[in-house]
Amino acid sequence: MINLKDAQLSRLCIHRVGCQNDNEDIFFSESETNLSDPLLKGLLQRYFFDGFKDHQFYQLTHSSDLELNETYHYVSQIIENPDNLYGLSRDIARYLHECSDHPNIKSGDFCIAWIENCSVNGEYADAVGLFKVESKDTFLKIAQDFSVIHDQGINISKIDKGCLIFNYERDQGFLVSIIDNTNKNNEARYWKEDFLKVKPREDSFFHTKNYMQLCKNFCTEVLDKKEQVEKTDQIDFLNRSSGFFSNKETFNIREFEEEVIADPEIIDKFRGFKTNFQENSDVNMFDEFAISNQAVKGTKRVFKSVLKLDKNFHIYVHGNRSLIERGYDDHRQMHYYKVYFTEESS
Repeated sequence: MINLKDAQLSRLCIHRVGCQNDNEDIFFSESETNLSDPLLKGLLQRYFFDGFKDHQFYQLTHSSDLELNETYHYVSQIIENPDNLYGLSRDIARYLHECSDHPNIKSGDFCIAWIENCSVNGEYADAVGLFKVESKDTFLKIAQDFSVIHDQGINISKIDKGCLIFNYERDQGFLVSIIDNTNKNNEARYWKEDFLKVKPREDSFFHTKNYMQLCKNFCTEVLDKKEQVEKTDQIDFLNRSSGFFSNKETFNIREFEEEVIADPEIIDKFRGFKTNFQENSDVNMFDEFAISNQAVKGTKRVFKSVLKLDKNFHIYVHGNRSLIERGYDDHRQMHYYKVYFTEESS
C-alpha cells in the first residue's frame, strides 16, 4: 500500500524532549536542520524510512471531535503550509512533553520531518514524520595515527519510535504507520495511546488478523477449556483455519463455517463466541472481506500445531487428522499416539 522508494526528506526540525516525571524540560533548536549534504540526507532517509512495513495501518482519532486530537491539528497545519514546519514542530514537541509523564518514558531527541513523494496506493502523497531517538550506541573510531577513541551515537539500522502520517484519507484521521521498538509494556504505551491517539485502520489486514485471533481464542477458551476437545482435534481446527486463510483470496463466514467447522453445534458456539469477542474487543467483525496475505503470515505464528508429550516427545501435526490416533495402554498405564505414514523422510 505504501512505497517510500521515491520519498524525499525535504525539511527537518530536531528538539530535545525530556521526561516530566524526572523534571526534565524541552530544549528547542534555533532553526530547521540543514539538509544540504546529500550523504547526510541519504543516511537520515535510511534511518527514518527503513523500519516501516506495509502492514498494519492506523488513523488518528478522538472520542468526540477529530479536530480536538492535538497531533491531527498540528499535522493538518503543516500539510496546509510546510513553511510553518519550525514553529509547529515546537508546538508538537511541547505536546509530546505533556504526554511524557510516566517514569518509564525516556528523554530523547524528537525529529519532525516534512517528506515528499511518498506512494500510497499508487498515488503520490506527502507526509509528516515524527521520530523519537531514545537510545544511543557506543562506537569506536580509529584515527589516522591509529589511536582509538570512543563516543556515543545513533544506530541508523533501527529507530526507537517513529510515525509517518500521510496526507491520505484526511477526513478519517489520515493514513498512519507506526514504529515503537521501546516501552512496549502496558503502562508506557504513551506514543500510540496518549500522544498520537490512534486506532487501527479497518482494512483487510485488520479484519484478517482479528478473525485469525478469534479462531485461536475460540480454540483455547471453548474447544479446550469448555468442550475439552482432544488436542489433536484442536490442532486440526487450527490447521484447517490457517489453510482456509492461506488458500482463499476472500473471507466469507458461511464458507468458513461449512469448510472449517462443519459441526452445527460447534458453529453455534463459534457464532456466540464471535459476538462476545466483538463486544469485549470493541471491533467490527465483517462477514466478508479480502484476505491479507501479510496478516496471515504474521498471525500463523500463534497457531500452535504441536503435541507436547511429557518431556520426551513433541509431535508436529500439519496434515490429515485421520492419520493419528490416541489410545491408552492398560499394561503400561500410559496414554499413546499411533501415527500412520507412507515413508520416512531423511
